[in-house]
Amino acid sequence: MDKIKIGDREFTSRLMVGTGKFDDFETMQKAHAASGAQIVTVAIRRVNDNAAGHIGLMDYIDTDKYWLLPNTAGCATVDEALRVARLSRAMGINNWIKLEVIPDPKFLLPDPVATLEAAKQLVDEGFCVLPYINADPILAKRLEEIGCATVMPLASPIGTGQGVKTLENIKIIIEQANIPVVVDAGIGVPSDASLVMEAGADFCLINTAIAKAKDPVKMAEAFKFGVQAGRAAYEAGRIPKKAYASASSPLDGIVGK
Repeated sequence: MDKIKIGDREFTSRLMVGTGKFDDFETMQKAHAASGAQIVTVAIRRVNDNAAGHIGLMDYIDTDKYWLLPNTAGCATVDEALRVARLSRAMGINNWIKLEVIPDPKFLLPDPVATLEAAKQLVDEGFCVLPYINADPILAKRLEEIGCATVMPLASPIGTGQGVKTLENIKIIIEQANIPVVVDAGIGVPSDASLVMEAGADFCLINTAIAKAKDPVKMAEAFKFGVQAGRAAYEAGRIPKKAYASASSPLDGIVGK
């Protein structure tokens, strides 16, 4: 299995998974194991909050097995995102941060201007920054240029399960990127994950599509295979598309020849 680096860490699994929306922590834990993922993202407010539904979360994540990717979910401004990222590091988790700045409560689309501003500050402070963005090739390139470790374009709005609505822009981002491209948000089924991996994406991050499936554990395993199949297809190289049919069997020896 091929390896890939983010920052100074190396991984073999190209599937990242989340911790939200599961019915219970036991199911979450089993789904994580079935996914084969090595990176698990978790909202800092869930690690630090004693509210119902948050208590005990970290007891179900084996930090010797999974690399934690803290995120700034729930932050609507640059200042909020910076404060939460700094809190994460102060808690001793690590210096990684999945940067989310989302002021829009209806469509949950990330703020590109605020994301770029926050990312620059966090990079300057020594964070390994993985920014969640719209599938905007110009923004993705700017984030790479200021030192982000990845870019994380959405396939469609978060939690919608609409599938891959931004493929052409994702392809441009992949073509221009010299850092890993993580497709994050909107993926609904493993074939969606295969599609973006076939296009050359380096990772997929899946949460809702696993957590809210009828059988989250089985779906997690399905996503593992979907990501692996897409990556293998990308490495193998697809045949070119043609305007006309082409027989797959040799024509020598057919009747009339």
